[in-house]
Amino acid sequence: MIGADAIRGHIDLILLAILETRPSYAYELSQTITDRSGGEYVVKQTTLYTAVKRLESQGLLDSFEDLSPTGKPRTYYRITASGTAQLEQKRAEWISTRALVDHFALPDPEIPFGRTGQSQP
Repeated sequence: MIGADAIRGHIDLILLAILETRPSYAYELSQTITDRSGGEYVVKQTTLYTAVKRLESQGLLDSFEDLSPTGKPRTYYRITASGTAQLEQKRAEWISTRALVDHFALPDPEIPFGRTGQSQP
């Protein structure tokens, strides 16, 4: 199982990416994260609600009320245009972050970051 510390700082990216495809409510977001991670990451409800409210206050998500299939009112969240732009920035940041961490975590640390190990002309 992946600990919360490993994911900290990336929950916004995860939520925005999920909501890019369709609106969702908090419990469904939680289940989607658990399912898509193969059970490796289970988000705490406080973490989820804090992140959703923060993203909403930043104008990256908005919320609306709708009825569940059982007729119970439910709060759904959807990504905004600003949220879509932020998602693209976070994806680019993730690619750079992953490359940097791989540079230190994987073999061949003698090659300076950003170089392939091949001589430059």
